[in-house]
Amino acid sequence: MAGELSPIDKAKFVAAKRAADFVEDGMRVGLGTGSTAAWLVRCLGEMVRDDGLKIRGVPTSTRTAELARDVGIEVISLDEARWLDLTIDGADEFDGDLNLIKGGGGALLQEKIVATASDQMIVIADVGKAVENLGAFPLPVEVIPFGWQTTQALVEETLISMDVLGRNATLRMNGGAPFITDEGNYILDLHLGRIGNPRQMALVMNQMPGVVENGLFIDICDKVIIGYGDGRIELRDINEGTVEHDRLDFVESDNLFTDLAE
Repeated sequence: MAGELSPIDKAKFVAAKRAADFVEDGMRVGLGTGSTAAWLVRCLGEMVRDDGLKIRGVPTSTRTAELARDVGIEVISLDEARWLDLTIDGADEFDGDLNLIKGGGGALLQEKIVATASDQMIVIADVGKAVENLGAFPLPVEVIPFGWQTTQALVEETLISMDVLGRNATLRMNGGAPFITDEGNYILDLHLGRIGNPRQMALVMNQMPGVVENGLFIDICDKVIIGYGDGRIELRDINEGTVEHDRLDFVESDNLFTDLAE
């Protein structure tokens, strides 16, 4: 299985596999959305099947919910869980302070709600997601469809006074139609190049009428697990101020991952 993966998928897999070690019997776990989070869901499903792990998962999107059910994880709503022990999710970018850009998969609103309703958030990512400054990845901003063009103009006007390199906002599309989030909203992708003050940006964006939420996750992530294509793993803990290194050896076998195409 893993021996047939590309280096980038190996990196995602080892990060997810290491993160699964933090999940314990009886936990209520937030399950992220995206290609790396899908590996995590598969890892947990294998633990449920082979090791008898008993957890309840709160997915951050309909597609994650479907995958979780497919691999045997009990799925509940956040209202049922009320509070979570742990959320594990991917990221589009993370900086040295473990601030994140998320929302490339379009699930940023549910992802942020679930992450902030957790005792701890762990991010899993390949090394390519590490950046010195956030902003090379377009910042997603979820907006209501009503008056979205007015909201876009307001956002672009506000960016003039912000510490960014670019100020272009584009409507995310799905073929010839606007991309629709699970909540029925649109997403504006802000092409900023660099965000000089992510905390200020997050606050300003969310004050605008029409904006539902933005993809900046500030002071939410506790740990990031970075995977490398050769099996190396780096674990950064922002609270402890520690960095640990490990390695996961690949063993080719038939298991839950064989049909996961990312």
